[in-house]
This record gives sequence, C-alpha cells and structure tokens, in this order.
Amino acid sequence: MATSLRKPTFNSCPSSSTETDDEGVRGTCEDASICKRFAVSIGYWDDPYIQHIVRLPKERKAPEINRGYFARVHGISQLTKAFLRKTECHCQIINLGAGMDTTFWILKDQDLLPSKYFEVDFPMIVTRKLHSIKVKPLLSKPILELHSEDTLQIDGHMLDSKRYAIIGADLRDLSELEEKLKKCNMNTQLPTLLITECVLVYMTPEQSANLIKWAANTFGTAMFINYEQVNMDDRFGQIMIEHLRRRQCDLAGVETCKSLESQKERLLSNGWETASAMNMMELYSRLPRTEVSRIEALEFLDEMELLEQLMKHYCLCWATRGGSELGLKEITY
Repeated sequence: MATSLRKPTFNSCPSSSTETDDEGVRGTCEDASICKRFAVSIGYWDDPYIQHIVRLPKERKAPEINRGYFARVHGISQLTKAFLRKTECHCQIINLGAGMDTTFWILKDQDLLPSKYFEVDFPMIVTRKLHSIKVKPLLSKPILELHSEDTLQIDGHMLDSKRYAIIGADLRDLSELEEKLKKCNMNTQLPTLLITECVLVYMTPEQSANLIKWAANTFGTAMFINYEQVNMDDRFGQIMIEHLRRRQCDLAGVETCKSLESQKERLLSNGWETASAMNMMELYSRLPRTEVSRIEALEFLDEMELLEQLMKHYCLCWATRGGSELGLKEITY
C-alpha cells in the first residue's frame, strides 16, 4: 500500500509460536545494538545516526567488548567499501538480519551508496526501526531526498523507496524472502553484496546452507560477508554457548563454527567460488596503527589476554562468485 512516509500506518501482527521461539535471538539484536551505541558514545567510531535508533545503556561496557565491536565494524566496513569501489557503486547491498544497522545513512554521507540498499530482519525488529525512521527527521530526510515519487511504499513491516528498502521476513523461509525482495525491486542482474552479522549461527546448518546456496544461485556476480563465532569447541566457546543457552538462545548452527576452515568450507560447498576467513585478533593486528593508538587511548584495558581470548572466538569471512572482470576475487582485508 502506498502512503506518505510522514504518515505511515503500522499494522500489528498476531504473534506466532515461531516469534515466541525466536525471542532469544531477537534479544541478541538488542544487545549488539546497545554495545555499538555505547562504543560510539565514547568515541570508538563516528556514527551520528545510531543515537536516534538505539538507547544509551546505563552501565559501561568492558574495554575488550568495545574494541571487539570496533574491529567488527571496521572490518565489515572495509570489505563493503572495497566492493562498492570495484563496482563503482553500480550494485546492490542486501543486509540479512540487519537489526538497527545504520550503514545506509553512513554510506550516503560518504557518497558511496549502491544503486539500492536492502535490509531484512524479523518483522518485530523492522517495525521498531520503521517507527524510529518515521519520527526522526535525521533518518527519514535522506530517504526522502533520494526518492523521486510523492509517496513511498510502506506498511508496518516494510518500507520501499528508490534507494532504500527495509523488509520484515524470516530468513529461513526463502520463498517469502525472495518474493518480498523482488517486490522491492531487487535486481538479480546487478552485482550484489550480501552481509550477515551473527545471523547464520542461529539457524540450523541446513537452514544456513540453504540461504548461502540461494544467494549463490540467485546472483551471478556477488560477494558474501559473514561475521560470527569460531573456535567454539574449546572451553571458552563452551562457556559462551552455555551463557546464551541460559538466556533461551541456542546456537543452532554452532557446529559450522568449529574453525576457520569449516567456515570457508560452508561457503565453498554451497556455490561460492572463493572464500577467505580470519579470526578477529588477526584482523585487529592488521588495523592501521594510528587507529589502534587512538582507540587504545580511549580507555585502559587491564588484561590484553581478555581481548585476545574474545577475538579469537569471532571471525570475518568473505566469499565471491563471478565478477572476475570487476576484480572481486582480489578483495581482501
């Protein structure tokens, strides 16, 4: 239905057993958003938009958590920008499980917007984000500036504009996902970057494999970026699993997170031509020294071992398919 962004209608949806089961997973979106909000508030990186979507926590986050999020945001940003430069922004980005991510607005400020930017998440999360967009001019104005029509397609679980779309869908239901993306003018002929951050691990290995395979089969020229846990077989990994389990949040896909090799193999065995992976401690060691000096001066970290232990249990993976003429295979961190 077409209505003005300034006066959208938000339709409530009856809850289902699936939504109840996924409550713990949705809670991790809240946790990650709040951690990013705190890190931004003390100067780890610049994001003028997150404060309009995510509340500031009352309690401080540990220094190793803040540095970990800095490395995560920096790593994904660098790979994303490399893809945008290779394609000269003649491409689309699909952020699967985007949560409260603000990349669309930041890329617009940097004059690096793709032809279209899509976000997908649970309908309940999308409804919350749409409300923020509706009531915060700093969020709605950039969308309206890029939209050439008088009205936007918007309802309680979806917004579609010329350059930005946000869709409420279950990533485990690929037919629904594809249908909604196509409704928002997803172009399978465009080079496409797909991003997942701590998303696949909450699916069963079969479900995540199906999603990865769908992405490989749908787009002839594409890149896939995945950030999530790794080395989960050791004691620290088991403690992490138990902690989440106590919060009714099972890591259904943890068996794929055994090693960097298992992470790469999942991508290669499901249609991707190249795959790379590194743990976040290695990525941290490759950060520009000026940036490391800057963030390490923000707050004192008593034990470097805490940071190393945490960062060795997360990884950044990326894969490519096609795009040899664009040099996608050359993209690295």
